[in-house]
Amino acid sequence: MGEKGKQTRIASHSGDLVLKESPAASCPSIAAPLTNTLTDRLDLRRCCEGDLDELSIVFSHPEVWKFPFGRPFTVTETETFLITQIREWENLGFGLWIARERASGRVIGYVGLTVPTFLPEILPAVEVGWRFEPAAWGKGLASEGARAALESAFTTLGLDEVCSITEAENARSGAVCERIGMRLEREIAIPASSNRGELEGLLYRLERKTWHTQST
Repeated sequence: MGEKGKQTRIASHSGDLVLKESPAASCPSIAAPLTNTLTDRLDLRRCCEGDLDELSIVFSHPEVWKFPFGRPFTVTETETFLITQIREWENLGFGLWIARERASGRVIGYVGLTVPTFLPEILPAVEVGWRFEPAAWGKGLASEGARAALESAFTTLGLDEVCSITEAENARSGAVCERIGMRLEREIAIPASSNRGELEGLLYRLERKTWHTQST
């Protein structure tokens, strides 16, 4: 990752591998770096290279990357994604947590905060996002992890608002956004990248004052 404003190859939460403005130039300032955390069922910690084998298993399920690619990730693609997340955290002071199930100790996906460089029209911004293996779906784990990310975003990082961008057809992710208190702002067109076409999306937002009211 480079200095502020430098053009660099990135792999965002969306999975796009494209030339974009460096996330540091597109990110609101933060009060303090993101730290690891625990929820009732999840061990959420910063990505590291040692996560590759377990994350590759998660990403090998076609359902995980159905949106936006309709196929699983190869090990090479997973490695590129992981290394970029590690570097982005070093550059920005926050990023995606690897989500490990506390009961089993297994990696079951990721959740956390990223800069949505794939949607330049809303920058600067920070997005909450997640991907979990299919066996973890329907158990409230995405909502649990996303709530932890929002709490850190509004307290530790001191952000004024957080967004989330879903594909219009991805009803599961939209439902998670609603469960964690985000409001649907509008429909959006997500620009095409080098490895997918233009997408119809939905933009959700949550302001810190609203989150505080919901949490008390």
